[in-house]
Amino acid sequence: MSALALRRLSRTLQYGLLAAFFVFVATPMAVIVVFSFDANRFPTIPWGGFSLVWHRAAFEDPMIREAFVNSVLVGLGTAVASTVIGFSAAYLDFRHSFIGKRLFVFTVAIPPAVPATILGMAMLAFVSRIGLFGRLETIVACHTAVASSFAMALIRLRLDEFGRELEPAAWNLGASPAAALRHVVLPFCRPALIAAFFLSAAVSFDEFMIAWFVGGVHETLPVRILNQLQGQVNPKINAIGTVVLTISVVLVFLARRFTSLRPGRPVDGDDGDRP
Repeated sequence: MSALALRRLSRTLQYGLLAAFFVFVATPMAVIVVFSFDANRFPTIPWGGFSLVWHRAAFEDPMIREAFVNSVLVGLGTAVASTVIGFSAAYLDFRHSFIGKRLFVFTVAIPPAVPATILGMAMLAFVSRIGLFGRLETIVACHTAVASSFAMALIRLRLDEFGRELEPAAWNLGASPAAALRHVVLPFCRPALIAAFFLSAAVSFDEFMIAWFVGGVHETLPVRILNQLQGQVNPKINAIGTVVLTISVVLVFLARRFTSLRPGRPVDGDDGDRP
């Protein structure tokens, strides 16, 4: 067999494995979406026909509406806090050298590597001791501890493409450190900041284990799904899952969209004054 034929065979096998993996991952999600529009109470084949009855029933449920609002509030709070903390950590790692820098980066990066159950139990023990159990602000803080790692990674990758001499050049031209940060660094990092915002919101909107441990009576939408599953089989679960999946996919798509912007590509509104 020639080298060209081997390359073609290898490429075909790679595409085949990728397609099989995609089908394996996407099929359960597709099933949830399809049966959320099924008129039958229980998922059955053949399909019972298109209907929005379960979506209407889900959003007429006051507990589901409250959980949705909680998820939005927690997601927005987490996205803002994670983006600010992620940028601060990424800029500190990029610009400064100090004793314990590796330990600092390791500390910021480790939360996503800890199993969610262990992390949730640890956070529950901590917030209970300081009297913050069962508050939305507590869920935001705990989600931020995880999502800020992703935000830092995205922004740090962007800063790797930033010329280290640009900021000192702004200082030499008379700009204060704050002005150089505002007019030079932040505009360059804007796509990564926006991507970090959307990705952090997606991480928070999907997360349920930590929210279940520390949220108390304040349920987010994934926690409501979990509680619904613990009771009787309810077709509203498919409708809720479809909404969560749609929002998560949109947030990740937006994060990917801004992550793909390269340094040489103009960003709308990026022509502001320079020091």
